[in-house]
Amino acid sequence: MSRPIRARLDWSALRHNHTVARRHAGAARIWSVVKADAYGHGLLSAARALADATDGFALVELEGAMALRDAGMTHPILMLEGPYRADDLPLFAELELTPVLHTMWQVDALIDACLPTRQAVYLKLNTGMNRLGFDAVEFNTALDRLVMADCLESLTLMTHFADADEVRGIEQQLARFRAMTGGRALPASLANSAALLRFPDAVGDWVRPGIMLYGSSPFPAMRTAAELGLLPVMTLESELIAVRELAPGDTVGYGSSFVAERAMRVGIVACGYADGYPRHAPTGTPVRIAGRRTRTLGRVSMDKICIDLGDLPEKVGVGETVILWGGAGDMYLAADDVATAAGTVAYELFCALAPRVPVIDVN
Repeated sequence: MSRPIRARLDWSALRHNHTVARRHAGAARIWSVVKADAYGHGLLSAARALADATDGFALVELEGAMALRDAGMTHPILMLEGPYRADDLPLFAELELTPVLHTMWQVDALIDACLPTRQAVYLKLNTGMNRLGFDAVEFNTALDRLVMADCLESLTLMTHFADADEVRGIEQQLARFRAMTGGRALPASLANSAALLRFPDAVGDWVRPGIMLYGSSPFPAMRTAAELGLLPVMTLESELIAVRELAPGDTVGYGSSFVAERAMRVGIVACGYADGYPRHAPTGTPVRIAGRRTRTLGRVSMDKICIDLGDLPEKVGVGETVILWGGAGDMYLAADDVATAAGTVAYELFCALAPRVPVIDVN
């Protein structure tokens, strides 16, 4: 028998979450963000699930874009970091990929490429994130060069918000974007998941939902995924493979970091950091078993974690299903809760799912 850990991927939940995004987007079109192998969920499976719903796909990996085209996807594809080398541009044109240009060499490379067809292009403005994008002077120069080159089919302006998921919000960046663009009547793509859900003024013409599609809240400290009407796409589950009785003073796991203060019953779960579970998750990280929420104990091992069975019926034993995140009904555990306990974000949990974990497609 195979090791009992598995990841269940519910594609109907992905479509449901896209519907939530569509409701917030209004008349705007949707780039479904599928970078990083669809946030660890599987690029092609996610794309097929969304094919009849989304307006386009957004990612950073050229290999991923090629895979989408090879799979027969004819949707627009937005390359969020543009070309990485000038000689990528002929392939961009062949595959009809829309580059996000964020630095002057990319603009010059596109002009110099003399591509056989006019190109749809995004220009990214740096309004405060300070990763990628043109400042005000560079933006005007880039725009002038592209207009003079007469090589564009369409031009869309774009920025990315640093604090859409924080109390600070987007006001300063949105004002900076408007000042930089000077009221130009050009389409805009502004909103990621957090901005789409919180700031209707930032919807623009194209939105870029990412984490919300996969069922996690972009701001779990403000509103949970359930409160936002989002459903988990990924459920990571396993089983108890052993049960032990501890006496007061007994310790658990490497480093003996958990010490039992009383007699207690504990369970060993077939899941560890080699499966993608966060090694740094401390004692107290939530799991669900038999319809109840309980906690991890001690350090996460490569293949195992220990959980507290103290408040569970004696009949709960070997073979009982354990939800590490995801699930439904009384076995639902938000990935955001696990991530918060582990000092990380659900994005990392999803992307870290290990190849050795079997994946089961649902719906």
